[in-house]
Parts: sequence; C-alpha cells; structure tokens
Amino acid sequence: MIALPRLHLLLLILGSASLCLRAQETVRIGEFASLTGKEAAFGQSSHKGTVLAIEKLNAGGGLLGRKVELFTEDNQSKPGESTTAVRKLISRNKIVALLGEVASSRSLEAAPIAQGAHIPMVSPSSTNPEVTQRGPYIFRVCFIDPFQGAVLAKFAFNSLHAHRVGVLSSVSSAYSVGLAKYFAEPYVAAGGVIAIAQKYSEGDKDFKAQLTAIRAAGVDAIFVPGYYTEAALIAKQARELGLTIPLFGGDGWEAPQLLEIGGTAVEGCYYSTHYSPEDPAPLVQQFVQAFQARWGGEMPDAMAALGYDSALMLADAIKRAGSTDGARIRDALAATKGFAGVTGTTSMDADRNASKAAVIVVIKDGRFQFLESVAP
Repeated sequence: MIALPRLHLLLLILGSASLCLRAQETVRIGEFASLTGKEAAFGQSSHKGTVLAIEKLNAGGGLLGRKVELFTEDNQSKPGESTTAVRKLISRNKIVALLGEVASSRSLEAAPIAQGAHIPMVSPSSTNPEVTQRGPYIFRVCFIDPFQGAVLAKFAFNSLHAHRVGVLSSVSSAYSVGLAKYFAEPYVAAGGVIAIAQKYSEGDKDFKAQLTAIRAAGVDAIFVPGYYTEAALIAKQARELGLTIPLFGGDGWEAPQLLEIGGTAVEGCYYSTHYSPEDPAPLVQQFVQAFQARWGGEMPDAMAALGYDSALMLADAIKRAGSTDGARIRDALAATKGFAGVTGTTSMDADRNASKAAVIVVIKDGRFQFLESVAP
C-alpha cells in the first residue's frame, strides 16, 4: 500500500525532469494566432513569416547553441480563446517568450497572462496603444495607432484633398475605435470636417443604412478603420449606392481577401501599412524571395513581414541577453535600438513601442501598389 504512491511520485518526478530536460535542450517560443475564423488571413500570414524566421534561425545554428522550437496555438479569431491558448503555452509547453497577436483585442486579452508569468510577449501588428500598457513584459514591432491615425489624416487632407469625410467604424473592435479617434484629432486640427460618423459591429454584412446616411452628408471620402472583410463589403455596397468617392483605411485592410471579396469596388481605395514587397531595399527583396520559395510563390504581405520581424527581433534580444530568463530577455528587448528588419529599422521607445515609418498603398489594376512612405 505504501509502494504504489511512492512509485507514482517517482514517475511524476521523472516525468517532470524529462520535460525540464527537453525544455533546456531547446529554446521554446510560443505563438498564438488566428489560424481559423473570421480574421484567419492575418494569422496565417503572420504565422508563415514566423515559421520562415524560425527556420532561418535553426539553419544558422539556433539560439544560444540550441535549436529553436515553435509552439503555435490557434485562437480561432474568437474572444476569450487567446487567454486559454497563452495559459497552455506557458504551463504545458514551458515557453520562454511569446509572439502574438495580430489583432489588438486579442493581444489585450493575452497580455495580462504573459505579464503575470513574466514571459516577454512581442506582438507583430497590434497597433492599439493600450497593448503595451499592460505591463513591462509586453512589446510590439509595429507602429501604433496615434501615428497611423496622423499619417492617414495628413494623407486624406493633403493627398486626397478630402476636406469633408464620413467615418464608418466598428464599435466592437479596439483597433477600429482607437484608429477612428486617432485619425479624427489631427484631421480636424488640420482643418478637415468629419461630416458624419456611423457605426457597425464585427460580423455585420449589411452597411447600406450607414452608407446612405454618409451619402446624404456630402463627403469627399469615407474612412473605414476596420478589417478587410467588412472593408471589402462596405466598398461593394458603397458602389452599389452610387458612391464613387475614395474609401481609405488602416493596416487592417491588408489581406488578399480584400481583393477577392471587394473585386473592382476597392479599385482606387487606399490604406496605410507597414511595408511593401515592391520596396527595392535588398533586405526586403531577400525576404520576398525566401518567402516565395518557402510558401509556393505566395507574395508576402505586411502581416507576414511583421511576423518575420517579430521573431527575429525576439531572437536578437535572446542572443544579447545570453539567457532564456524572462527578465533578462525583457531587458534586452527594452534596449533594442536600430534593429534592421524587413518592415524598417526598429528602436523601442520608453513604452516598448516601435518607432518606424508607415507606407501608403493604393489598390490599382487589381493589386496593391506602393504609393508613398511616411516617416515618424
């Protein structure tokens, strides 16, 4: 009766020792992303960039003399799933750092879990300012919405000559709410007029009532600070209602599905983003070639480039830390200056946000085309 519990205890100790030994043999990095669900295009693209970066690291000898092991969890684009995924990665997979998420709302869900466990978390493309405010272990490699909003305000007023705009934003997306706010402030300060502001909820498919009201307001352009699915449907319904004015948005528009869903309706529309594969910089073109070779000729979008940069910036910090200790990785990430990535040169500011340029893209002849670059 006594031997059995002791045997169980011995097996438990041996099992724990085996898991710890395996964790020590590799550098374990976790990733949580929307690989299925409504925003799967973002997560899948970012994941492909991350995988390419991890493979590059391992081909070059790994990190700290060890192979890098990537553990990925799918949050299915659903609210609440990110916290479950991150808890699993930390407790079961024993990760030393975390990559994700693309969407601000899901990063906001997961950040307190990573912060509480002292696991450094690097978001590829969550632009809402509140993400890194969740604690000193939370970072990002993308610009933030106050900068993106200012870029779009300047572009709308000066380049589009749109002095009266309508805004159509999602009430259920932290990204959309934030970007609408950060656009409005500099746009109005420059002399622009927001003639009308309309709302929708994530998952809505009929926007004709809002667009009819916008049409009646007599605007020069429509700002849609949302994601690609709704943006494409809004563009189609706007054209059906006879609205021929430009629509423009932020980096949430960037996905092949914008063209697939929107078709000719998105021609002549614009959005801000983080990079363009048309950039002739050698680092960009090397990345594009490597990505296409790895993923069957697919052209990498901004989410892929940011996924790639987030993994390599994290790896750079681990190398400089010389350790997989969470606090030491955190300190190295915070000290990042002049990291040369595909999406630009990244330096961390005091709030763990990346300072870097933005790109304006126009949809022309059925494809995304580089228009201009705007520095911080």
